[in-house]
Amino acid sequence: MSSSAPTQNQEPGQEPDREPGQEPDREPDQKPEQDPGDKKDAAQEEKTEEVKEEKAEEEKKERTEEKKKEVKEVKEPAMGFIYNRRTGEFLGRTASSWGLILLFYLVFYGFLAAMFLLTMWVMLLTLDDNVPKHQDRVPSPGLVIRPHAAEISFNRSNPADYSGYVQQLHQFLQPYEDSRQEQNELCLVGEYTLQDGEPLKKACQFKRSLLRYCSGLSDTSFGYSDGKPCVLIKMNRVGPLLHPSTRFTSSSLHPLTSLLHLRLSADHRPEGNAPLEMLYFPSDGRIDKMFFPYYGKKAHPDYVQPLVAVKLLLTKEDYNVEQTVECKLEGSDLRNNDDRDKSLGRVIFRVKVFQ
Repeated sequence: MSSSAPTQNQEPGQEPDREPGQEPDREPDQKPEQDPGDKKDAAQEEKTEEVKEEKAEEEKKERTEEKKKEVKEVKEPAMGFIYNRRTGEFLGRTASSWGLILLFYLVFYGFLAAMFLLTMWVMLLTLDDNVPKHQDRVPSPGLVIRPHAAEISFNRSNPADYSGYVQQLHQFLQPYEDSRQEQNELCLVGEYTLQDGEPLKKACQFKRSLLRYCSGLSDTSFGYSDGKPCVLIKMNRVGPLLHPSTRFTSSSLHPLTSLLHLRLSADHRPEGNAPLEMLYFPSDGRIDKMFFPYYGKKAHPDYVQPLVAVKLLLTKEDYNVEQTVECKLEGSDLRNNDDRDKSLGRVIFRVKVFQ
């Protein structure tokens, strides 16, 4: 009651009495007045922040400039290695240095090339253009058949089956045409044709017409349309060798029994049947020694190998049955029974004819 009384008696406009240490009452919207010392501290903080920002910007600029310098330093050494304008070096060498090193390699590789050519020239002096230097691996000639096939199989009623064989035979016999062989020499039968003193050797005639029914002249199908095909046999060229009169013998994987005899094995012919009949051209399958020696491709350009043609006289019983045939070459000093080399002096092929 004592405290409220003075308040009521207080005059308008007069501030109420306050106790010592009590802050005056403030209106809600009235802000407290700032101390001048606090204003100075805020200004200094703003300045320090501005200084820090300036320093950060300067550091960024310095870093950017350093990176640019580093890139420039990297580029300058690379360009300077390719071509240095100050010293005139290209790839680290001056013009005189490049000239010396190129001269060295030119002399070095020139010497190597000259040494290689010299060794080749000396080796070629030891070779003969017509005779192989090493003939130890070809002591006896091999045999080749035409058509060129290890298995001759066809239907005699269908020309498309054997047209490939017939075409091969016609192409193979083109160098043996009578008109071309008439330009060669008529040689003495039973005598060697020795031409050691002549630089260009003459070839003996071997006409296509000598093969008669297997020449493709009278029967252009070589007997394939009748189911009685012809097979041509020739020796590989090995020279200069002197062969006595050479003969071909044929058998079906059995030892030789007679002159050029083609015999089928018991597994492929009915037991008790007569041996397969055949015709040989030239007669007896003999190659005369007048076609020897062979002097090589350069000295003997017109030479053709002598041939033996075999016409197989197959019967109806022989059709649809595969016949295995082995042909061997007989002559003195000729090998045809080497188990390590099945192609030396002999050839094996199979024939099967369908009706």
